[in-house]
Amino acid sequence: MQAIYPKRLWPNLLRGVLLAAAALLFFVSVKYMPLADAFAIYFVEPFILTCLSALILRERVGWRRWTAIAIGFGGAMIVIQPSFAVFGLTALLPMACAFLFACYLFLNRAVGSADSPLAMQTTAGIGGTFFMVAVIAVGNGMGAVDFEPSLPRSGLGWILVIALGTISGYGHLLVVKAFRLAPLSLLAPFHYFEIVSATALGYLVFGDFPTPSRWLGIGVIVGSGLFIIWREREKRKLD
Repeated sequence: MQAIYPKRLWPNLLRGVLLAAAALLFFVSVKYMPLADAFAIYFVEPFILTCLSALILRERVGWRRWTAIAIGFGGAMIVIQPSFAVFGLTALLPMACAFLFACYLFLNRAVGSADSPLAMQTTAGIGGTFFMVAVIAVGNGMGAVDFEPSLPRSGLGWILVIALGTISGYGHLLVVKAFRLAPLSLLAPFHYFEIVSATALGYLVFGDFPTPSRWLGIGVIVGSGLFIIWREREKRKLD
């Protein structure tokens, strides 16, 4: 039991709540808008994470990185503008998801030194489970369609759900480990590599493909993230 019992119980329970809330917002958003669009808007998350690292953890972020962050955020606005015109307030759900997930990653760095990754993820899972049960109960009680409880209706559905849980669990264990070893501002831009797989899967599975304006925004976002990575490597060479 000691291997999975955290020294910082409440912060790790909060991590689970933040992760569950972010996942909930993202699942709702992709129900109503293309996967590629939702991911493109979600990519404001590295900017939010870098800001949190500078403002709260006092990690050093120079003017070049701040400029790249501002430019990348502008790219996100290019993506959001046509999406908002088509999907309305739903287009803001991935941005809210990005904020909550950035807070979750921030807590990985802030409290990750006290507990093992296994203890952190076990506790986060418990916190997230209680949060989701409460949200589904309240939402379903209010008659919200998106919060109606349901289970997979086929063997394939169960296999996909189990696979999703397994991949997510191991993935977050690796995330926790990474955030114990490196600064937030260095790790944040690596999220941009998700956009390649998200766009490919959105096209192959759902037939969704970004419009030219969204490709422009994605290019700006990824370019600013790659600059941050390059700048960090140059800085480490000088150190």
